[in-house]
Amino acid sequence: MTLSRSVAEIIRQHVTLEVESIDRMYLNIYVPDLQRAQGVLSFFRYNRGKAFASSALMAEMTRTFVAAMESFITKQKIPVVNFEKGQRKDDIAAEYRAKFTGAEGILFIGKAQEKASVFRTEKRHNSQTGQSYPWLMRSTAMVNHYYIYAIDHDFGPFFLKFCSYFPYNAKLCLNGHEWAKRQLQQRGIAFEPLDNGFFSCADPRRLQRLCDSLSPDKIDRLLRKWFRLLPHPFTVQDRKADYRYDISVLQAEFALTQVLDRPLTGRAFFEEVIHENLGLGHPGQVQLIFQRRVTKRTPGKFRTRIITQGVTPSLHLDYKHSKIKQYHKEGRALRTETTINRTYDFDIGKRLKNLPRLRQVGFAANRRLLDVQQVSHDCAIGEAAFQQVQRPVEVAGQRASAIRFGDQPAQTVLHALLLLTILPRGFQHKDFKERFAQLLGLDPSQITQGKMSYQLRRLRLHGLIERQPGTHRYLVTSFGLRIALCYTRSYRCLLRPLLSHVMQPEPFGNSELRLSFDHAERAIQNWCHEVKLAA
Repeated sequence: MTLSRSVAEIIRQHVTLEVESIDRMYLNIYVPDLQRAQGVLSFFRYNRGKAFASSALMAEMTRTFVAAMESFITKQKIPVVNFEKGQRKDDIAAEYRAKFTGAEGILFIGKAQEKASVFRTEKRHNSQTGQSYPWLMRSTAMVNHYYIYAIDHDFGPFFLKFCSYFPYNAKLCLNGHEWAKRQLQQRGIAFEPLDNGFFSCADPRRLQRLCDSLSPDKIDRLLRKWFRLLPHPFTVQDRKADYRYDISVLQAEFALTQVLDRPLTGRAFFEEVIHENLGLGHPGQVQLIFQRRVTKRTPGKFRTRIITQGVTPSLHLDYKHSKIKQYHKEGRALRTETTINRTYDFDIGKRLKNLPRLRQVGFAANRRLLDVQQVSHDCAIGEAAFQQVQRPVEVAGQRASAIRFGDQPAQTVLHALLLLTILPRGFQHKDFKERFAQLLGLDPSQITQGKMSYQLRRLRLHGLIERQPGTHRYLVTSFGLRIALCYTRSYRCLLRPLLSHVMQPEPFGNSELRLSFDHAERAIQNWCHEVKLAA
């Protein structure tokens, strides 16, 4: 087997199909006005005409909704599954899907008792009069939930999880790849599926356009369609009063699938990607792919993990509540997927209307990671480029000193730059200062602003970074990435280990490199003696 020489070559020449698509989405379904106590009070007093809000009124609504759901199950002859603790719901759903032959319908309805956020009223007393009054408060309780597993004509498999108690929040889980498969089938476009993806397609460009067209409006129509078919916890009058469900994003996965023409080569390529990725700065900093700044006060986990399950390696990068996973899918494709679990980590709202912005963040993170991996695997630079940074420069009257290879501060600056390289929207002065101080083992307060401005100006004038117009953010250029990688990697992985072997007074271990140098030194001394040049 002949392996391709670089990651970049694999991506350019050995990818037979490339698809960007929304993968799994887990959505929160809720009535906005009923998520706070004041809104619940208004619902019962001004919408339902009650004197006050109470648990008794909520319990009455629950009994009506549960009775309607049970009647619906009986009339439609829908199978019911009582989920047990630890039971995998997806496995049960897969069994029912395998037996289902229709184009659309409910597979089964599952029941499970789970913790949920609810509203209750408790009796309180006026401290002056002693008179009792109901007090509305938010609480948690173990409540029955209905899991409605179904197949939609346009979206394929999905499930809707309903809480049976007020305010009757729900969850909707769907899959963008399954939606795209249904669209191809309806248009008569041939394709070969992967598990949760595509292996081939007769019209790849049309496939990508379809994947791009999955919009908030289409998802909203799916929900409204099934709300019309299923029992609804709120009356028609409630809905006319604008107590209607809205949708927000709890979790969204954005996947890039690259099908490789040679699976064995693909595995070797992926293992090489993992190796190179670990050599790129500190593994704990690779989470910066998510274009956000991390400080000591930033909550959450920040780490890189390499996992090998069986014979399938996978790379995991965590940032706050979100992550990137990269793995060799079914031995036939490279899958890179960004999972966003909290939209506020990226200064984006949770409402479904923000899906286009989330899509940009997720797909940009996938692409940026691949770009860095390609450059890190093949970062060779020529003599002219090397000398460009080895000498001082003057640009528009501004001078910058040389970034010399053997200069330790220069190595530290470039190492700090690598830690910020994979930020899609660039980095700020403070970001660079924190990384630089971390590498020196110092507190950022010990480094002056002037010193950091000097380093940033030097990098900018040498063309290693560029300032984004109208902002105080910088982007690492392609040239800068290659220089930083070659400087730090050749110093850390080549020169420093080499000198540690050959410069020791006595060889340590069975060092072939040291023995070869000693042999060469003796050969040179013998030659000098023979030609009468010995000292």
